[in-house]
Amino acid sequence: MGGRDAIRWAVSDSRVGRVTGVPGYPITEIMEDLFHSRICVRWCVNEKVAFESCIGASSAGKRGLVVTKHVGMNILADPLITSATHTVGSGIVILAGDDPGAKKSQNEQDSRYYGLLAEVPVFDPSTPQQIYDAIVEGYDLSEKVRTPVIVRLTARLVQMDERMDERIERKMMEKRKSQVFDRETWLYTFAGKHQLFHNTAYRLMREYSEKTSMNCVEILNTRVGVISSGYPSNLVNELAKNDGASHLALGVVHPLPTRLLEEFIDRHERVLVVEETEPFIEDSISGVLGKRTGHLPHGRIEVEHITHALEKINEDQVKATPLTTRPERIDERGYKIHPCKRCPFTPFYEALDAFDLPVAGDVGCSILMAPHGTVDIAVSLGSAIGIAIGFSGKGIAVIGDFGLAHSGLQAIIDALENNEDVLVFVIQNHVAAMTGGQPTVDLRRVISSMVKNVTLVKAENTDQKAYTRIINEKLGEKGVSIVFIEGTCPKGEKFQKIKI
Repeated sequence: MGGRDAIRWAVSDSRVGRVTGVPGYPITEIMEDLFHSRICVRWCVNEKVAFESCIGASSAGKRGLVVTKHVGMNILADPLITSATHTVGSGIVILAGDDPGAKKSQNEQDSRYYGLLAEVPVFDPSTPQQIYDAIVEGYDLSEKVRTPVIVRLTARLVQMDERMDERIERKMMEKRKSQVFDRETWLYTFAGKHQLFHNTAYRLMREYSEKTSMNCVEILNTRVGVISSGYPSNLVNELAKNDGASHLALGVVHPLPTRLLEEFIDRHERVLVVEETEPFIEDSISGVLGKRTGHLPHGRIEVEHITHALEKINEDQVKATPLTTRPERIDERGYKIHPCKRCPFTPFYEALDAFDLPVAGDVGCSILMAPHGTVDIAVSLGSAIGIAIGFSGKGIAVIGDFGLAHSGLQAIIDALENNEDVLVFVIQNHVAAMTGGQPTVDLRRVISSMVKNVTLVKAENTDQKAYTRIINEKLGEKGVSIVFIEGTCPKGEKFQKIKI
């Protein structure tokens, strides 16, 4: 069965009571699978709200699952980090979908680091069977240590197929008692809660990481050993056997099983660490080879990278090759950034492009116009308005309705409070277009109750000349002006094919 099957089974067998998420590659299809279950499943406006609602469910005795892509971890970090020392009730698992190679994301980011920052367990499974085990065991561990648990996924891992040999019997799960929030934690100061956490929960996490069967070791010789985690463990398996190398595949990467790692390293003359995306494991131990020594590149790992590293295993430092250092260009993937055919918003962008003014775009459709010079800067979902506030003179922002609801609304409040001079164009297509067309929240009434200068434009009835007139008029207004440009995305357009 596939990785998505493993997730669906694990969620069912773990008796999860609430599932929340925000669409994005590579986790959208995981959420869509779960919508067909009998569980309470909800798309949320952003990841912070998604996580917070699962804290609420957890405190009432219901297990919660948060499904997010890697950049969404940044949004939910605030309540995540605090919840670890404030404790939770019933288990909370976060499925964090990483995108090594930035196939459909604005950056390459390694979610494993949130284990270090939040001091919570992190699973990095390498097969569908391990995905299942990580979720099922993750809930048990979450309730034992009273913190959320992160399970890291990647697209290649989720798309894998394998025979599933083990599955928890439902009768065992029926014996589980609901665990509610322990209000006794409020008897401690905030500093006292952190001390209590390290005296109890973190100690239990470390014990688990040393003993769990999620970490698999095979000793073939005492000369070369390979340490890996996540999907790259599958690539290492065959190569290590062919080269006669030992292999330690870690399924739990935080807390790291320190004793297990030390024993493995001590038994081998040369040790290579293979991992995506950053040197998370490599930086935590000494005397190993990997990204820092030039043997492997950062980002997505392929078979040829590991083969190259094993060929250079006797060298302490490897000169970086073009394979690992040359920046990749979009056209080398066979894709170009451009607006979709029949896009009703193209005349607006063409009109805006004629103005010699800085424009803040947002992650989504507006950045497809970036190479044409229309959008000057785009950083993260919902950031366009906040960035435009910082421009000299009048700031111009272009943001989608999904980004506005996600985290752009707060910047409008800030702009109003501080009398900023900013012009905001909201591309209102009523869908999260870049993630597959999920419906979005209509905030026109909310915005109209806050902002005096609000205009609605119908994209299908407006040409470039009309947009030029509208932009000129709005540039003459002082304060905060909002223009909603409402239009329909082209029917039949396959959003997931647009790669950035």
